[in-house]
Amino acid sequence: MRFSLFLPLFALAACAPQVATTKIDGSALPARFDASQPPVPEVASSLKTLFPSSELAGLINRALSRNPDLRASYARLEEAGFNTRRTRASLYPSLNLSAGEFSSDFGTQTDRFSTTLDAQWELDVWGRIRSGVTAASRDQAAIAADYATARQSIAAQTAQAYFNLVAATQLVDLNERSLKSFASTFSRVERRFERGLADLGDVDLARTDIENTRAGLAARQNQRDQAARRLAALTGDYPDARRQAANFPSLARSVPAGIPSQILIKRPDLDAAYQRIRAADARITVAHADLYPRFSLTASDGQQSATLRGLANSNFNVWSFGANLTAPLLDGGARRAELGAANARAKQAYATYQATVLNALREVEDALGSEGYLASREASTRRALNAALSAEDSVRRNYEAGLLELLSLLETQRRAFNTEESLINIRALRYQNRVALALALGKAL
Repeated sequence: MRFSLFLPLFALAACAPQVATTKIDGSALPARFDASQPPVPEVASSLKTLFPSSELAGLINRALSRNPDLRASYARLEEAGFNTRRTRASLYPSLNLSAGEFSSDFGTQTDRFSTTLDAQWELDVWGRIRSGVTAASRDQAAIAADYATARQSIAAQTAQAYFNLVAATQLVDLNERSLKSFASTFSRVERRFERGLADLGDVDLARTDIENTRAGLAARQNQRDQAARRLAALTGDYPDARRQAANFPSLARSVPAGIPSQILIKRPDLDAAYQRIRAADARITVAHADLYPRFSLTASDGQQSATLRGLANSNFNVWSFGANLTAPLLDGGARRAELGAANARAKQAYATYQATVLNALREVEDALGSEGYLASREASTRRALNAALSAEDSVRRNYEAGLLELLSLLETQRRAFNTEESLINIRALRYQNRVALALALGKAL
């Protein structure tokens, strides 16, 4: 079973703007992403242009040049190149030089010295070797695409780690402000208690919120330090907690979603899966050719002498030339089994490609869908925060006037800070999702 040139999806990518729908094994591919909604904000082509932050761009560049995982991926690409060269070498004759000493004893022991040049060349009658070279070169192309995928992934991880650090820093700041606010309330309660306007229970309630907020602050500081360490590790630096990032860049720019078929020429992981189909297809030819005889030419030329000096002057030339035929007769069905296994591996590669395509489309749809929902959540949470802050101010004045219980003031304060915490987290999710969308569309770099 052959799988060469049977992938219409890549051909579709070239003519995508003129095609309304196509099929993936019977599933309709729409002309645009289902979750995309016009109008589209200002276009950006990569993460470094998507977010107007020179600090973030510098961190991404640093990660791309220093990340150890990327270096390992590049080393695998180098290895694949040498593997292709080694496989291609089988197309050419090999020449080996050997030298040795041997002794004979027919009444008188004689030591003799010899040098031999041996040449061998397998004739690629059935294309077995050429197909092996094709398979190795397709493997190399797949690993090159893997390396490109790794670069995009590292860039995206760096951006997301940066936004995690910004969010964690802002949450630390929020908890510090919350602690000051509860401390201020505690001071008011103590003064009222001293004047006999509050009981001991109110003092304990105010102290409880202070200690709970102090515990939350310690947890947030730990999260910030961990986020800083992760960002440092991604950029190849020692994972300390000294990295600082406090502000989100603008979200005015976005990534154009285009139409589904366009991502087939943007995402390197799809190219890697496609190249592995081509490699598996070539290995079917290798396994099929292995059923037939192999033809090789051999030649040998050498000299023998009783002395080492005589090797240069001796007339005792020894030479031979021959042609060899090696044909499988009985192997218990091993070669036929390998041919069947090669076909099965090609089917696996094709199924993996299909799964990769569908997963890529799902990732884009998820990111596009989340874009709208997160924007709506942020807007609603921001309105809720404004209402909570207004309520807190009103309740504080009424408490100081003796019109409300302390519990109402504390609950209002908690609600305001919890709402602001939610707003920071939702905003961080929007940035994370924008990065995910760029990565899903193959535009992380």
